[in-house]
Amino acid sequence: MPHRIALIPGDGIGVSVTDAAMAVAHKAAPGLLQTQTFAWSCETYLETGRMMPEDGIDTLRGFDAIFLGAVGWPAKVPDAVSLHGLLLPIRKAFVQYTNIRPHRLLPGVQGPLRKDGFDILCIRENTEGEYSGAGGRVHQGTGDEVAVETAIFTRAGVERILRFGFEQAMGRRKKLASVTKSNAQKYSMVFWDEVTRDLAAEFPQVEVSHYHVDAIAARMVMAPESLDVVVASNLFGDILTDLGAAIQGGLGFAASANIDPTRKGPSMFEPVHGSAPDIAHLGIANPIAAIWSLVMMLEHLGEGPAAARIMAAVEATTAKGIGTVPGQDTTDQITAAILSALEA
Repeated sequence: MPHRIALIPGDGIGVSVTDAAMAVAHKAAPGLLQTQTFAWSCETYLETGRMMPEDGIDTLRGFDAIFLGAVGWPAKVPDAVSLHGLLLPIRKAFVQYTNIRPHRLLPGVQGPLRKDGFDILCIRENTEGEYSGAGGRVHQGTGDEVAVETAIFTRAGVERILRFGFEQAMGRRKKLASVTKSNAQKYSMVFWDEVTRDLAAEFPQVEVSHYHVDAIAARMVMAPESLDVVVASNLFGDILTDLGAAIQGGLGFAASANIDPTRKGPSMFEPVHGSAPDIAHLGIANPIAAIWSLVMMLEHLGEGPAAARIMAAVEATTAKGIGTVPGQDTTDQITAAILSALEA
């Protein structure tokens, strides 16, 4: 029985990398995915005033997973509009409270640290915290203008993301780093630390470390090999995962999953390099982040063998130096090399 996948290629390079990922999927496992494409993008917003139709969430509800290319075109639509009109509503509607991003160097990729041997799994809280959208502005346009943005941390939300992190650590090297800024944020972040300590008692096999966000940012640069599973709030996780992408060679390798671990609704998978309008017309976008996201989607769907075949083909390709340097190879060349590796 094929898995029903909603494809949202989105804007800019999202279209080409989604095409590349689906070509690889159909090569590795013909008939495994049944896809339907939804042309929801900034162009949709300009035409209709909405990033997706009013019934968009209900439409997506019937799919097994969602694959997103990239969304955003700042010259046409403000990022706050595109983000809050498509990506964030999907994450919240389907309670995709876990954002997962793997950070390691693929064979043949030389990161800026000039070191390898690290394998970090970043777990980011994905539906509340600093991105809850609670706040407002008053006296706009005057000298007395006030803007308030309130971070929302619930016990249920903090506990479930930390528990997911502990469970991931149990299947890896049994090390978990919990990230806060509790020396400065004495309510929300102290609360996060307390919940971490409470849950640690349930996972005595896991070595738990507490880091302030600035300290762990330095550690990801100086000693990334010392980290295993990193769990952070929405904002801190957002920042740290882009740092993780940098040390693994760039956003061209930045895969991600937005997961509902309860599986009550579809989870969403996406490369996080953005729509890159400046290069969208050049055909040089690296599709590896999208293909790695595809691997994560297949794993989530229980298709481990297909996921492993694709990841092996990606690694065989980068080991030959293909797709390892930004702009050196075209999207089509990298995709063709991965397809060829699958045949081999």
